[in-house]
Amino acid sequence: MRRVFADTLYWVALTLPGDPWKVPADEAWARLSDVHLVTTDSVLTEFLAALAGAGNFYRERAALTAERVLQREDMTVLPQTREVFLDGLALYRKRLDKGYSLTDCISMNACRAEGITEILTNDHHFTQEGFTVLINR
Repeated sequence: MRRVFADTLYWVALTLPGDPWKVPADEAWARLSDVHLVTTDSVLTEFLAALAGAGNFYRERAALTAERVLQREDMTVLPQTREVFLDGLALYRKRLDKGYSLTDCISMNACRAEGITEILTNDHHFTQEGFTVLINR
């Protein structure tokens, strides 16, 4: 089964109806079939942080989304460990000339370890590292 990584941008676009990436994210998802989504604890943390100031309704919606993702059998959430953190930090330090967040670095490492090349995001940082981004305008 095809495995695709879901980045923070994807989860935010799904949750916020007015998000500028909602339509492109929906279109990217519609082009996929028979996929297993993979994400990380770090991505879910960043997603929840992104919606922290959006008010009670969207905070609740974000929490429910994260809980559902964690429970679904057709999705995998890779755990945050000290080793994962340190490996992400090492990539972060190697790419000081880039604007990669620590979550990006952790995600890139996870994708490499899992053999995933396609990312539900529009973040050009993934393209810089050789991944294929699936959300485009």
